[in-house]
Amino acid sequence: MHQLSSRHAWWALTLLTATYTFSFVDRQIVNLLVDPIRADFALSDSQVSFLQGLAFALPYVLLSIPVGRIVDRANRIRVLIVGILIWTVSCMMCGTAQSFWQLGVARMGIGGGEASVTPASWSLLADYFPPEKRALPVSIFLMGPYLGAGLSLLLGAEVIGWASELGEITIPIVGVIAPWQLTFMLVALPGVLIALLLPLLKEPIRQERLTNESEAMTWKRVGQYVWPRRQLFGAYLLGAPFIVLVLYSLQAWIPSLLVRVHELDIVQAGRYYGAIALIAGSAGVLSGPIFARWMSARVNAEQAPLVVIFISILVLIPFVIGAGLASSLTSALIFISFASYWVTFPLALFATGLQNASPNELRGLMAGCYVLATNLIGLALGPSSVALVSDYVFQSDIAVGKSLALIAAIFLPLAALLVWRGLRAMRAIAAQEAP
Repeated sequence: MHQLSSRHAWWALTLLTATYTFSFVDRQIVNLLVDPIRADFALSDSQVSFLQGLAFALPYVLLSIPVGRIVDRANRIRVLIVGILIWTVSCMMCGTAQSFWQLGVARMGIGGGEASVTPASWSLLADYFPPEKRALPVSIFLMGPYLGAGLSLLLGAEVIGWASELGEITIPIVGVIAPWQLTFMLVALPGVLIALLLPLLKEPIRQERLTNESEAMTWKRVGQYVWPRRQLFGAYLLGAPFIVLVLYSLQAWIPSLLVRVHELDIVQAGRYYGAIALIAGSAGVLSGPIFARWMSARVNAEQAPLVVIFISILVLIPFVIGAGLASSLTSALIFISFASYWVTFPLALFATGLQNASPNELRGLMAGCYVLATNLIGLALGPSSVALVSDYVFQSDIAVGKSLALIAAIFLPLAALLVWRGLRAMRAIAAQEAP
C-alpha cells in the first residue's frame, strides 16, 4: 500500500474515467446497431431489448455484490484489470456472433466483466482523494457513462459508415462479417490499451476504516452497521433506479426514434444523439454537485443532495415526454437535449452521498448494492419496458416515441415519490437527534 501524491491521484482519476467511459462505449454500441442486427437475425424489438438490457444486466447485477466484497479485501487495481480483459474479449466476440444466442452470450460476458468497474473505482477514488476534495473527482468520473454513450454513437456512426463502404469484409479465421460486426471489434480495442496502463497505478492506503482489521466485515457486522442507518442508505439506494430506468430507455431508443419517426439514417442519428449525449449528459452530471453546494447553504447540508435530486426529477418529466411526442426533428432534438441534461443531473449526488455514508470496509459492497439496485430495475427493465409497450400496447415500431413518453410518465413520478419519502425520513432522524 502507498501514500500517494496529488499528481498520482489525478492520473489515477484520468485512467479510471477512461475505463468507465470505454466500458460504456462497449456496452452502449449495440443501441446504434439495432436495425442492422434486427435485419440480419430477423429479430423483434423485444428480442433486441434482451440484447440491450437483460443479457448484459443479468451477470452485471448478479456479480456486483460478490465483486464488491472482493474489492473490499483484495488489490482493487488487479480486480479492475481482470474485469477489463473479460469485457473486451466479450465485445470482440460480439463481432463474431452468427446467431441471436451467440450475440446474447457475448453480451453476458461484457456484463460480467464490467461488474468490476463501479465497486473498484469508487473504492479507489475514495482513498485517492480526501472527503473534502472528493466531489469534483467523483463528478468527473461519473461523466464516463455520458462520454461513453456519446462516443459509442459518434465513433460507432463513423466506423459503421466507413465499414459499409468496404464491400465484403473478411477477417482471418472468422470469415465474412457485416459492418456492424466489425464495429463491435474495433470499439473493443481501447480496452486493451487501458488494461496495459492500469498496472502503472499504485494501490492506495485504505482510509476511513471502522477498525484496523484487514479482514472484510462479516455479514452480521454489516447488518449491525447498516440497519440503524437504513433510512440514509435507503434514500440513496432506492431513489436512483427509476431515474436510471429512464436514462437507459433514452440511450437505448432515441437513435431508433430519430431513424423511425424523424427519418434520419443511422449515421445521422448517431451523430446527432452522440453529440447531445456527450455534451448535455456530461454537463448535467457536473452541474448536480455545484447546485447541491449552493443548496447546502439554504437547507440542511445532509439533506441538500436529496432536495436537488427531487427538484431535478420534476424538471425532467416534461422534457422526456416532449422528446417522445415532438412532431418535428428540431423540437425533438431540443427536448432530447434538455432531457439528456436533467436525467444525469442528480446521479453524482447519489454516488458521493453513498460514499460519504459508507466506511471503507463497506464501500465496495455498497457500490455493488447500488449497481444491483440501479441496474436490476434500470438496465434490465428500461430498454425492455419501451419495447414491450411498443410491441404490445401501441403495436407499432413507429410508436417508440409514445412508448418513451408513457414510460417517463409512469416511472419518474415514482422516482420522485421514493426520493421524497427518503428525504422525510432523513428529516425525522435529524429532528430526533436534535438536542
